[in-house]
Amino acid sequence: MDFVWIAIALGDIAWIAVAFAMGLLSRAIGLPPLVGFLAAGFVLNLFGIASGEMLQKLADLGITLLLFVVGLKLNLRTFARPQVWAVTGLHMAVIVPVLGTILLILALLNAPSFSGNGIYQSLLIAFALCFSSTVFVVKVLEDKGETASLHGRIAVGILIVQDLAAVAFIAISVGTWPSLWALLVLLLIPARPLLLFVLQKVGHGELLVLSGLLLALGGSEVFELVGLKGGLGALALGALIANSAKANEMAKTMLGFKDLFLVAFFLSIGLSGPLTLDAVLIGAALTPLVFLKSALFFGLLTAFKLRARTSLLATLNLTNFSEFGLIVAAISVANGWIDGLWLIVIAMALTLSCAISAGLNVAAHQIYARHRTVWDRLQKTERLADDQPLDIGGATIAIIGMGRVGTAAYDNMRQLFGDTVVGVDLDPVKVDRQQSSGRHVLLGDPTDADFWDRVQAAHSLELVLLALPNLASNLAVLDQLNASSSYCRVAATARFPDEIEVLKKAGASSVYNLYAEAGSGFAAHVAEQTPKAGT
Repeated sequence: MDFVWIAIALGDIAWIAVAFAMGLLSRAIGLPPLVGFLAAGFVLNLFGIASGEMLQKLADLGITLLLFVVGLKLNLRTFARPQVWAVTGLHMAVIVPVLGTILLILALLNAPSFSGNGIYQSLLIAFALCFSSTVFVVKVLEDKGETASLHGRIAVGILIVQDLAAVAFIAISVGTWPSLWALLVLLLIPARPLLLFVLQKVGHGELLVLSGLLLALGGSEVFELVGLKGGLGALALGALIANSAKANEMAKTMLGFKDLFLVAFFLSIGLSGPLTLDAVLIGAALTPLVFLKSALFFGLLTAFKLRARTSLLATLNLTNFSEFGLIVAAISVANGWIDGLWLIVIAMALTLSCAISAGLNVAAHQIYARHRTVWDRLQKTERLADDQPLDIGGATIAIIGMGRVGTAAYDNMRQLFGDTVVGVDLDPVKVDRQQSSGRHVLLGDPTDADFWDRVQAAHSLELVLLALPNLASNLAVLDQLNASSSYCRVAATARFPDEIEVLKKAGASSVYNLYAEAGSGFAAHVAEQTPKAGT
């Protein structure tokens, strides 16, 4: 028995206990638990606790699994959109010089801790601050069930392009380039059919979990061996099997592991360096600069013909600094390019910006709905094909969310009420699949206030069935229904008993526990097929 590892584990468990307490407190005040995890790292830092070996390994594993899951949900067509690559390039080209100029002015004014910075140092710190957090944004989108929405896909696309720029910086800064063997990773593309064939044989249990871990960690190791960033390998392997029959199931299977290991990552941010009063004050002073980034994102996205609502939601997702900024800062400190103080300054700014972004994302739909006239004046009159307000065309029954539950509900309602039923989903791949099966399903975001305004104006909708994958998504739709004063009955689904009362208070006419109702339906089906006694 290796008693050293037991000691390390016990120490890290104590830290995780602090993270649990802070995460619980964060949730109690209406913020995502990850804000509490970030704060827990700084609390531990105040007591002089440093990051342990096991904690760092778990953090690295969490990032690898996160990128793998992002890859599983990736649509490569998103990157071809100028709203992704052009907006990202223009944003970086503008924001780095602007932030660098602000930092340089502070240095010329002999502001404390800034006076030693020249043009080069100011631009380097600005470059570290120009990124937004992939880990944070993807986690928020998953919690809200908006990963497949247009604004979610745009935000994730921008983040990945930013991450590629950070990877390029890392390669240049350490003076190492990918080896010629890196070209061999292209062989993964023709190997896709074989990989999908193997995945079809693994079933739905522990082999599926192992295959996910093997692909994520194996892809990371292979890329590292040929001089590429390991995280890109995990992302590439996920993207390789994206849009396949197993991709969605694997993403759900890996979700719990990813969330667990990411706790270690958020803790490690607060433990990334010695916490001083100067670092805290400078980090807090730099945090408002995140709104400058946001304003530029919003302006660019609307300039590229996205609706004000789509632009605003994507912008609120990106209103934060990034863990890649910490990596850029760590490399710069190690090479002596900037002072070591800036590592903990950026960590503090990252934490505060994530807390701000979390609060904004909780109220994102309300922020748009309450000030819609202001936002709409800032958008272009021309619309992209997939960013039009949805029109249900006089349907009386709407199924919101066309997964397995929604599809079954749609088929049953269609048999009973005919062509007056319409399905709505925000995932374009899922909508294409449903339409090819002959169902009347529209691509649209059911949390869109403009959509419900159209419904209210048409006065045609009588019943809404909410079959969305999580409580937050169902509540967001109910909020929009209440705000639009659309008078129709709403039936919602719940996965857990405690969600039933929450949904009823939010305005649902009836709520069905999926597991309980599945059991009742199964019993009713068997009873119909079983001959009665004496017949």
